[in-house]
Amino acid sequence: MPKVQLNGIDLFYDIKGTGEPLLLISGFTCDHSYWLTLAQFFTSQYQVILLDNRGMGRSSAPNSPYSIKELADDAAGLLEHLGIDKVHVAGHSMGGQIAQELALAYPQKIKSLILLSSLAKGDERFNSIIETWGELPKHIDRRLYQKILLSWSFSEAFYSSSDIIEQLIEWAVHYPFAPQNDSIYYQSQAIINCDITNHLQKIICPTLVLVSKQDILTPIKFSEELAQGIPHAKLEILDCGGHGFMIESPNIVSTAILDFLAQIN
Repeated sequence: MPKVQLNGIDLFYDIKGTGEPLLLISGFTCDHSYWLTLAQFFTSQYQVILLDNRGMGRSSAPNSPYSIKELADDAAGLLEHLGIDKVHVAGHSMGGQIAQELALAYPQKIKSLILLSSLAKGDERFNSIIETWGELPKHIDRRLYQKILLSWSFSEAFYSSSDIIEQLIEWAVHYPFAPQNDSIYYQSQAIINCDITNHLQKIICPTLVLVSKQDILTPIKFSEELAQGIPHAKLEILDCGGHGFMIESPNIVSTAILDFLAQIN
């Protein structure tokens, strides 16, 4: 699996399938593997491009702060390296913030935008949660940290399936490319310091805003703000899963995305 040197880092990426390019961007503490379950639904129709954001997975982890805009520049650099002039972009949570910045800075490259469980700006509660999550790895072990994150990530029904949750915790604890504590902190600060609210009207590409009714981390109001601010955006509220509905309900989420993409000329 390849890496490319850009913007002072080595950026890991992977490409699966053939067709129109579709870039998938992951959220807080996650690398490209978070998309793998969902990506398999797209590869028969799209060239799926996955990347590890700086500080995550197999990409470089510079020991210095960075912004959501810089993460968007990394993604744009990858597209340039691959010779891709036009791309569909989907981002989950923080990945949706990166996708928004990408659409603002490189509008000529973005054919459509899909924002899953995302936001333009966090409120006080959300920012407090993310700030805490950025600090916690310095004080607790990886198992307890994952248990805390997962309790906010999934619906009550999914979380009550203790066997599945334990499997996810075990996978994360033993994952060989888990992020370092400093990288988690820098990423949390990038999320908190991001505010795209006053620029949403400049996003001109077709946009799907997708969220679950049961998302307690990025509640519906965040998606409503995105849909109201982005001209001609479509808001779709799913009655399945929580913040991690891509893992809980991949069939339903992938269908919503594919139906939207099928309408883009």
